Amino acid sequence: MSVQKIIIFVLTSLIFIFQPINAKDEFFLMLKNKKVNVRYGPGFDYQVKYIYKKIQLPLKVIDKKENFRRIIDHKNNNGWIHVSQLRKAKSFITLEDKIIFKKPSKFSKPIAQIKKGRLLLIKKCETQWCKIQTGEFIGWVNVENIWGPTN
Repeated sequence: MSVQKIIIFVLTSLIFIFQPINAKDEFFLMLKNKKVNVRYGPGFDYQVKYIYKKIQLPLKVIDKKENFRRIIDHKNNNGWIHVSQLRKAKSFITLEDKIIFKKPSKFSKPIAQIKKGRLLLIKKCETQWCKIQTGEFIGWVNVENIWGPTN
């Protein structure tokens, strides 16, 4: 085999190995621990880029390589996290001020007002509403302008 054929083979192989996840294949996970390192690349030999200190923070997975996932957060920060630090997402963040209602309707009794950026834990979701918990409040919020899953 010639050197040229070997180079073409290697380059073709790399295209398939480093191919990012399609937009339709993107999904949300959340942080499992209170302190999670985000790295510049998919391996422990890469330097730590920054550290998350918010358990249950929802993150969008945009790429994967072996046991690492490339994530992006609601502030557009991105990096690589080991899968052991992630779990199925059951939370989202509000991108605007919202009202928690007693039932899944804007005509229902309001329970509390929450500020933009608040982390909400998902109990269950129906169409355009999710039953959530945050602090001492449990109720329903409309899922418009949120960062995270709605299922």
